[in-house]
Amino acid sequence: MGWFSRRAADPTTPTKLDREATREDLAQLEAFVTSRRGVEFYLEPETTATDTTVVAIAHDGEWIRRRTGSPRVAGTIARRHAVPLYEAARTGYPERMRAWNRAHPERRKR
Repeated sequence: MGWFSRRAADPTTPTKLDREATREDLAQLEAFVTSRRGVEFYLEPETTATDTTVVAIAHDGEWIRRRTGSPRVAGTIARRHAVPLYEAARTGYPERMRAWNRAHPERRKR
């Protein structure tokens, strides 16, 4: 049958992402960093559905998520702007982000 076969996926087959990171994504991250204070980056790994992303969180909890294409690109932007870069899977997200989400429920409707 093959439904439950233990064959590994073909490593030469590329994943199908919703879209790749664009220059606009990177420009939006940089604009967020330069227009807010206390920004930190939280790196999210590539999945089968989404390219590598970064969540940029400001001092007040406001945040954006944008694709970067790779952890290396995220690191380059973080170093350029002296922004700390954390792995979201290891550290989780700060409470200020959740508080900001509770204070801005209209943002979830997008």
